[in-house]
Amino acid sequence: MTDRTPTAADTDRLPPVLPGVTAAAVAALPPRLHKRLDATVERLAGTPVGRVDGGVSIDCGPEALVTLTPGPTGAVTDPHQARCSCLLAPRCLHRTAVLVACPIADPATHPDPASTTAVPPTSDGTGAATGRTGRTGRTPAGAAAGRTGQNTAPTKAQRAAASALWRAAAAVLAAGVPAAGAVPQAELLRAAHSARLAGLPRAESAALRTVRGLRAHRERQTGHRLAELVEVLHDLLYVAGRLAAGDPDPALVGTLRRTYQPDGALEVYGVCREPVISATGYAGVVTHLIAADGRQLSFGDVKPGGPDRARDCARAVTEMGAVAVNHAVLARGGLRITGTTVSPDGRLGAGKGVRATPLTTTDWSTGPRAELFARPLAEVVTAQLAADDPEDPARAGTALVGCDLMVIGAAGDQVLARELAPAADAGADPPPVPDGPMIRLVPANSHPALAHVANLRRLASWPGLRIRVVGRLDPDRASTLHPLAVGAVPGAAETLRLPADWHGRADLGYDQIQGSHLPPRDSATMTEPVLAVSADAVAESPLWRVRRLVELAVSGGRRAVGEAARGEGAGLAGPLRRAGFTTAAAVTAALADEADRRGRDAFGRLTDPGPDRYAWAWLAATAHLAATERELIRSSWTAPDLPEPAATELRVGG
Repeated sequence: MTDRTPTAADTDRLPPVLPGVTAAAVAALPPRLHKRLDATVERLAGTPVGRVDGGVSIDCGPEALVTLTPGPTGAVTDPHQARCSCLLAPRCLHRTAVLVACPIADPATHPDPASTTAVPPTSDGTGAATGRTGRTGRTPAGAAAGRTGQNTAPTKAQRAAASALWRAAAAVLAAGVPAAGAVPQAELLRAAHSARLAGLPRAESAALRTVRGLRAHRERQTGHRLAELVEVLHDLLYVAGRLAAGDPDPALVGTLRRTYQPDGALEVYGVCREPVISATGYAGVVTHLIAADGRQLSFGDVKPGGPDRARDCARAVTEMGAVAVNHAVLARGGLRITGTTVSPDGRLGAGKGVRATPLTTTDWSTGPRAELFARPLAEVVTAQLAADDPEDPARAGTALVGCDLMVIGAAGDQVLARELAPAADAGADPPPVPDGPMIRLVPANSHPALAHVANLRRLASWPGLRIRVVGRLDPDRASTLHPLAVGAVPGAAETLRLPADWHGRADLGYDQIQGSHLPPRDSATMTEPVLAVSADAVAESPLWRVRRLVELAVSGGRRAVGEAARGEGAGLAGPLRRAGFTTAAAVTAALADEADRRGRDAFGRLTDPGPDRYAWAWLAATAHLAATERELIRSSWTAPDLPEPAATELRVGG
């Protein structure tokens, strides 16, 4: 045993547990102990975690010592790997509470012993995607509809698994986060396990992310946002509902996104480095690359760790087969690679057969990297938004975009800028695009261990500065980019003056922009720093009323929505109708009415209705909100003023 008293974060020191193991433990627990389960899990936050041969031990009281012995993958994959010394074991409160307190293991990284097929680990060794996708898993034999792309109706087993997921998710939505404790979460985990066996990787992933989001929200974890839980619960209900109804769309089944395929000889050129600090305990660096044929690729070193690892990886050396790759050098250089493998989402593999030789270092304005800046920003963004599925949480914001901007001023930690028109004369500072939108540059990661915030503040203090930016579109905010790197605008006078060994760009997460890297203050074209203000098409629309209601449904449950609707009355939908958002008003009113609907039994007593109609009403409101906000965001890149609501609202479900 240890003599240290840990905090709630110490539960991360417990080994991960497969969803099926946790669900089985909760199902075996006598019903009379269900009400005590959540309180017991909370008390474990202050319980020391000891080390024993091959695992850990948790002292749960007199004659109750729970021992976890993970398997070779480091996770508890079998019920026999969790033991309690009490007389009621294994159907005891102590063992079940410890399993519930453990992190959820990714079945792709820690396969079930009964499984015969598993996803191979990724190049960063995590076995899971480190980006926004969150879609990992295997598709058992006979469930390859998602891979073939053919419209094949779900099998009977798949529809049954989807129906179980729908029921569990609808019950969680009706209860709300405060009531979605260990037992409802176990129902989701059991349904996720069934979805895995039925070959539904997208539904399984959504269910696991929902449980993780519920735990994070209930534990008030730092960095967790309610909007993220709303998004993933929406995806779970959307996918499960359509599959249960027999929808043959293969996108609902999902695909194996992490299967690496041989790519032969490949030339890649570095664009920038991006530090990674994930909410699931992984950290490191990803270097973004562009192939000679224009494909966007990446090579990462992301492993279990925290912010310190992300910072220390700035100049880390990672093995790519027989080659030692320095991320700082690769981000400003290039490689000619043979024997490489590439995943469908553009990640380079690191197999033993990889060989590589360095390429001559060049800046962004030459070679395939110059294609990032060849098209107007509005054209690139419109194409991205049109190509992505609005019902997919991993929809947009993954591909890199490039643009030349002029800094206007600051708004908090944001930099406000306008896109530059193409330069007519070499050596002249190009002006902004006439009537172009105000573009917001928001830190890609605001963690104090990284340099994003400090660098953006430095840039914002120099209005009139011309900068070349590489970043990602924020698909949830009007005309917003998350910049990853900045550089000098070719031919401009009022631009960055970076050190020669930086090769014309600075990685905002790692490199520190200094005053000497900026033009002189006495330049005739520079102006005094200003605090700029810009309208936000999404934030300033009355759609916030819809978002508040759909978020309240998750955070407070059905009764909270009913009470809020009764309190506001006609004030809920009226402003939406007057602003032209008539469909939004209709779906919001339908959600409020369904939340407040109560039935009566044969004796006239009020009863709680089933959650199905309420879940469909919430799903309709959430889907319409996402689609309408998406259209407003698209419009924000093509016009400087707030678009007319009546012209931009999508008629979804109405």
